[in-house]
Amino acid sequence: MRDELRLAMDAAREAGLRTLVHYEGEYDVHNKRSGVEGRAEGAALRAADYDPITSADLEADACLREILHGTYPEYGWLSEETVDSPERLERSTVWIVDPIDGTKEFVSHLPEWGVSIALVENGEPTVGVIYNPAADELYAAVKGGGTFLNGRRVFCTETAQLADASLIVSRSEDARGEVTPLRPRLAEVRPVGSVAYKLAVVAAGGADLNVSVQPKNEWDVCAGDLLVREAGGHMVDLDGQVRQYNQRDPLIRGGLAAGNKALTEQMLAAVAELCT
Repeated sequence: MRDELRLAMDAAREAGLRTLVHYEGEYDVHNKRSGVEGRAEGAALRAADYDPITSADLEADACLREILHGTYPEYGWLSEETVDSPERLERSTVWIVDPIDGTKEFVSHLPEWGVSIALVENGEPTVGVIYNPAADELYAAVKGGGTFLNGRRVFCTETAQLADASLIVSRSEDARGEVTPLRPRLAEVRPVGSVAYKLAVVAAGGADLNVSVQPKNEWDVCAGDLLVREAGGHMVDLDGQVRQYNQRDPLIRGGLAAGNKALTEQMLAAVAELCT
């Protein structure tokens, strides 16, 4: 096993166990956008301007940085919860992490969130780990080595037609009606939390497709991108482009689609027709 993969798995488990303590206990939360403290509920929780951060996010970020960057200080660092530095652009190898992807699910006590860790080399993810502590699910991949769930090899599904396909989507996008036009084209549309977790579920064959019509950040999707690739699928933005990571601006403005190639191409056409 590659050393960085083993380290990422250990780091994800350690950060995950620390967040699980908060998940089952107490923590502070406030909205990044407004600075207002306290948990939002109902429609306010799913509003586009609600972006929660908790004390668990910050503890997990510090844990990951200590383990990953502490072991490989020569690698660059990009995390949702660390102030970005242009120094990472000078590094060919970069850790890209999200300490808790799916914080809205975390504060809602829904077990659909996770720790996401990717290693990127020359713009391409080569190690990816996503750990859902609430479900004790560890997804891991290394370039050229396949995708594994708790040590078992997994694959994307081979479903060939949208009419037979299951689609998992953002709970927030679903609540705002942004994916409603897609429902008649599919066998099932199911809201699930964290985008990283959704990509992991698709990689493991738990759903055929994941689509998001809203922008995402590199730390949201980088590890999941590799999981899907190594499980026989691919992830593209809604213009059909594969992401090159460690960009100056980490925002991916075009949304995304992930699954096997045949379904992803059909979904891109459906989104272009129905959601734009």
